[in-house]
Amino acid sequence: MLPVMILAMIVLMMLAVPVAVAIGLAGVIGTVGFSNLPLIVVPQQAFIALDKFPLAAIPFFILAGNVMAAGGISSRLVDLVESVLGNVRGGLPMSCIVVCMIFAAVSGSSVATTFAIGSILIPAMVRQKYPVGFAASLQATSAELGVIIPPSIPMILYGVSAGAPVGDLFIAGLGPGLLIAGALVIYVLMWTRLTGHGASENFPRKPFLPSLKRSGLALLMPIIILGGIYGGVFTPTEASVIAVFYALAVSLVIYREMTPRSLSDVIRRSTISSAIIMFIISMAGLFSFVLTRAGIPAAIGEWIVVNFDSAVAFLLAVNLFLFLIGMFIETSASIVVIAPILAPVAVRFGIDPVHFGMIMITNLAMGMITPPFGVNLFAACAVAKISLHRMIPHLVPLVGIIVVCLGLVTYFPSISFSFLYLLSAR
Repeated sequence: MLPVMILAMIVLMMLAVPVAVAIGLAGVIGTVGFSNLPLIVVPQQAFIALDKFPLAAIPFFILAGNVMAAGGISSRLVDLVESVLGNVRGGLPMSCIVVCMIFAAVSGSSVATTFAIGSILIPAMVRQKYPVGFAASLQATSAELGVIIPPSIPMILYGVSAGAPVGDLFIAGLGPGLLIAGALVIYVLMWTRLTGHGASENFPRKPFLPSLKRSGLALLMPIIILGGIYGGVFTPTEASVIAVFYALAVSLVIYREMTPRSLSDVIRRSTISSAIIMFIISMAGLFSFVLTRAGIPAAIGEWIVVNFDSAVAFLLAVNLFLFLIGMFIETSASIVVIAPILAPVAVRFGIDPVHFGMIMITNLAMGMITPPFGVNLFAACAVAKISLHRMIPHLVPLVGIIVVCLGLVTYFPSISFSFLYLLSAR
């Protein structure tokens, strides 16, 4: 049953069938061909998969990110970071990393981060004589922080799929996110000194205090959202709604860089993005239901426990498997299909579901910057107006950095749990 469903899904994807449709048709094949369930189960399970309160946060975080990009919030964050790093060699590339980290703290989407920040900083880096392939590669990789730094849409999906508390996942994501951001900054410092780039950056450094005053409300947004979540003032879902209203108030009333016409376009794009993700979730819910009813996750768990004698070997195999999956299947789809199968097995090896979620999300996020289907790569290519092959030489060391960070996150759980212990009573 499982091989047939997976083969059907892969074949459909190779035929350019949309991911959600491919997953859904594979679920229908499993329902019709390998069970005696009536077809009414298909829409029932698709609806049940969406009937979860934390999922309501997804469309609101997407809308908040798009409002930030269109309402002048992202450009003010760039100005603030440049005022701090403007006189440092490699300041522009480092600004890209830091701004992506801040923007990720509200948007929860790596693609939104790529377009919002890349449209500002990729041209700026090119004007300062950085190779366009380097600028695009760094932007695509830094935007990966959008799914690792909380709040994160994949974290919400994992929490719902694996039964892990979303709030704990958000707090735990700070450790891996800061680790990757720090590693990228160190790489930029070394790269600029080894290659000679950045020695003659001549863009005027913006005064810090005026930049801070101009971007104060923009900077306050992630502080309010994350502070409210971590302080227990509101849930992640409530935080997503607050993020939207705050972004709208700042963009429409205070900054006045958004008009009703541009707002309607933002809402349209956000609706399309949200619908795509929700469609994937509903179809993956059907897929998971069919597998669970057939006892396949339990059987896989038994096989893994018998064939892997330690958590170390299990995690190594899981990371290799997820890396390959992430190269070909979209992150959200991978999480909602695979998490219900692997998370219970991880628990049997004594691995905390929150820690396993950090491993899974950090690994699958690499799929966004690895060919052939890395969405961040194509977004960065579109912004930089270059072909993918010009990014590859600069992309390889960046992927290597993420792999090293993944290894640290995998085998040093304290990276994920440090903030969790600090900010909660866990």
